Amino acid sequence: MIPEVDSLELARSVIDVLADKKGENIVLLDIRPVSILADYFVIASSASHRQSRAIVSDVKVRIKEVFDVKPLRIEGEPDSGWVLMDYGGVVVHLFEPEVRAYYDLEGLWRDGRVVVRML
Repeated sequence: MIPEVDSLELARSVIDVLADKKGENIVLLDIRPVSILADYFVIASSASHRQSRAIVSDVKVRIKEVFDVKPLRIEGEPDSGWVLMDYGGVVVHLFEPEVRAYYDLEGLWRDGRVVVRML
């Protein structure tokens, strides 16, 4: 079970890691009004499998250090082009650009509110 943490604060920490590791097209989407799945989606792109592995590793380390939590689960592999990290209130989606375009999560969840967009 994940200890009670502020979802927005956790999401912002994830965004900091993504920015530090040169993640691209970072979006923080508030889905609270339209879903019970989570409070926020963090969606970002990486340029390569190698960069994806580094980002996933650093997100796990940073969130553990700052909030003392681990993801409930991690789905996908960097080699597949999509990794999902589930932190309960925050779900992180890390894509390679062509996979991100194909699944178009921003379009699917367009009724959510964009809180942060970093190109």
